[in-house]
Amino acid sequence: MYPGKWAREFPDKAAAVNSASGEVVTYRMLDDRSNQLAQLMWDRGLRPGDHVAVFLENNLRYFEVMWAALRSGLYLTTINRYLTADEAGYILDNCEARVLVASNRLADVARELSAHAARCETRLMVDGAVEGFMDYADAITRYPAVPLADEPAGQFMLYSSGTTGRPKGIVRPLSGEKIHAGSGPVSMLQRALWGFDEHTVYLSPAPLYHSSPLGFSMATQVLGGTVVMMPHFDESAALRAIQDYRVTHSQWVPTMFSRMLKLPREQRTAFDLTSHRVAIHAAAPCPRGVKEQMFEWWGPILYEYYGGTEMNGLTHCSPDEWLGHPGTVGRPILGTLHICDESGAEVPNGTPGLVYFELPVMPFQYHRDAAQTRSAQHPQHPNWTALGDVGYLDDDGFLYLTDRATFMIISGGVNIYPQEIEDQLIMHPKVADVAVVGVPDEVMGEAVKAVVQPVPGVLPDDSLAEELLAFAQERLARYKCPKSVDFLEALPRLPTGKLYKRLIKDSYWGRHDSRIV
Repeated sequence: MYPGKWAREFPDKAAAVNSASGEVVTYRMLDDRSNQLAQLMWDRGLRPGDHVAVFLENNLRYFEVMWAALRSGLYLTTINRYLTADEAGYILDNCEARVLVASNRLADVARELSAHAARCETRLMVDGAVEGFMDYADAITRYPAVPLADEPAGQFMLYSSGTTGRPKGIVRPLSGEKIHAGSGPVSMLQRALWGFDEHTVYLSPAPLYHSSPLGFSMATQVLGGTVVMMPHFDESAALRAIQDYRVTHSQWVPTMFSRMLKLPREQRTAFDLTSHRVAIHAAAPCPRGVKEQMFEWWGPILYEYYGGTEMNGLTHCSPDEWLGHPGTVGRPILGTLHICDESGAEVPNGTPGLVYFELPVMPFQYHRDAAQTRSAQHPQHPNWTALGDVGYLDDDGFLYLTDRATFMIISGGVNIYPQEIEDQLIMHPKVADVAVVGVPDEVMGEAVKAVVQPVPGVLPDDSLAEELLAFAQERLARYKCPKSVDFLEALPRLPTGKLYKRLIKDSYWGRHDSRIV
């Protein structure tokens, strides 16, 4: 199932809607335009296994570019729209894209990308072209809106967010199937776990360059549902979109929950959310207190999953399971979990360690990077892979994440996990966002520091710092409590919910070469 099927069954149904403008792309439009772009790329010499890159803000054109690649046997790479020219150029060159589709809105950066990608001979720009680009709309209208003679299924080749170094291209082999042969794994999960079907109205409030919003939107259209795309996340606008478009399903990151919960009560209760049946969240562990408040507000509709773009494993947690095991990210539904120490030995239940998933074979490679691929594998079991998360299992097999291995603080020889501290501080009504890092300490090696973004209108002064330290001391063991608090106007967090904690930590360790890549 893919847009061609739905274009025949209900051509005028909305495949995607811009929540802010109300602009609609019907299934007929999506099918026609993706066919035209597929024809253009074939004419330009692209063949199955070649690469296409897209550098757009949340734009309805995203969907036709995605489907043009997926119905042509091509690899599609999305580039974070917030990157600099050097950072975006690195990805464009590394993925070996032969076609780039960029946005006029991002023209200042897009102009500079040709210097980074000698292989990219075809450059298209939506919403008006600048020098070095063809106008996208003009270019595709020269081609027929009919399918290619052969439509092998393509694949995403997405890049890690780069929170701890250069982003890595995550490549999986092409399936060899035809695009119309099946539903695909994400659609099957959507249907089985959350009841997605052709009647689904799915709200996507996050950037489409990220794997989860992109994959869930694609899979919603595989099933014939409607994607309501937010141009960017806004707390009130998200609630209004649920009401106005009668949204049935949605997907969030925990920072979005925190921001919505800090709206004045009269704003939170001003919208009709009765159509909303399933709210899924992922990307980062949700603080227990935040999730409990969301249950009180939205009811038992919150589902959670944990996994990476690498798709090396997956856990899932239903509302009832979470309420019975608060704080868990669920039990595995893809792969077998192993929690291991630094030597690779498995540790007992309740003991934190590196989280490995076991599959029959390693499901991915890092593009052009054998060393990084090997570093993700267990020392003795190459089909066990880890993404750098630390967690533990309980006796019922539920997984609890404690932090990223790279951000663990070692103070006086004791391991301290920042996430536990952050989960407490975010519950303070004056805290909009928080990061906890280890900073140099002559005696202890590292000391715990909280870096806080206050809510608007709150003065970041010594009095607030003392209040937050006392708040932490009431809720945490003394050795875990921050020794100091600093304030930032805004933490370096992208709309995907990913926090670039490396940038904060490096500023305290005298490292000045860090970049968001």
